[in-house]
Amino acid sequence: MAAERGAARNTILAYRRDLEQAAEVVGDLATAEKRAFERLTSALSEAAPATVARKISAVRQFCDFLREEGIREDDPSTALRAPTPARNLPKILSVGQVDRLLERAEEEATGDEPRKVRQLLFVELLYGSGLRASEMVGLPLAAVPRDAPFLTVTGKGGQTRLVPISGRARIALSRWLLLRKVQSRYLFPSRATHISRIRLYQIIKELAGRAGLPMEKVSPHVLRHAFATHLLEGGADLRVLQTLLGHADIATTQIYTHLDAARLVELVNQRHPLAKRDG
Repeated sequence: MAAERGAARNTILAYRRDLEQAAEVVGDLATAEKRAFERLTSALSEAAPATVARKISAVRQFCDFLREEGIREDDPSTALRAPTPARNLPKILSVGQVDRLLERAEEEATGDEPRKVRQLLFVELLYGSGLRASEMVGLPLAAVPRDAPFLTVTGKGGQTRLVPISGRARIALSRWLLLRKVQSRYLFPSRATHISRIRLYQIIKELAGRAGLPMEKVSPHVLRHAFATHLLEGGADLRVLQTLLGHADIATTQIYTHLDAARLVELVNQRHPLAKRDG
């Protein structure tokens, strides 16, 4: 996975855990008989459908690897039955709620306190550019544009993409660069490396609370969802959104097409060519 797919370290560790847990039930995955694999489905029966699907997918991929390497001749993973996980709709913030969050961040960043200016930049990048939390905290200084209004972002699987940075975010970025005193290769340094995703999560939650928003509904990932949803509602093309979000498969992007029925009817009535014809 590391050599051929360029999978991230966290992804590799997750697959390792899934395989180790499967081996606790099945035994040695390289030698266990097919009927031993049937026990795994039963052992996972109480887990969430998405968890079961992920764990079974890990075992199936490992069995494919064993066959390709000539370690096994059969494929015992055919005994596994994975459920079809339901796609949960992402939590969504309204435009008004995001405005409240931004207004609070701007109020707190009126002075030159570095942490407050950094906080403002966090919100601007999460909502204005749709960055993943891991992408943002790990941004190197080299990703910061000199003249072009883009950030160079390295996403999942080591894939690099250009992400537009809004005028508001560029202003906050300029302020942060002036206040950022630590010598580091990272845009958001902390100790030996960069600020952690957990700390970012805490900062956004606490800001939401001070803005009068329900803290349980606000997170870095929710702001990324808001970026995508509000762009789509504004008429953005799904393929463009896929590129901006860094999704390898457009099926992942399609979850954002959860527009309400009334808006879909309005869209058809206003935009379809037949809408311009007289009844």
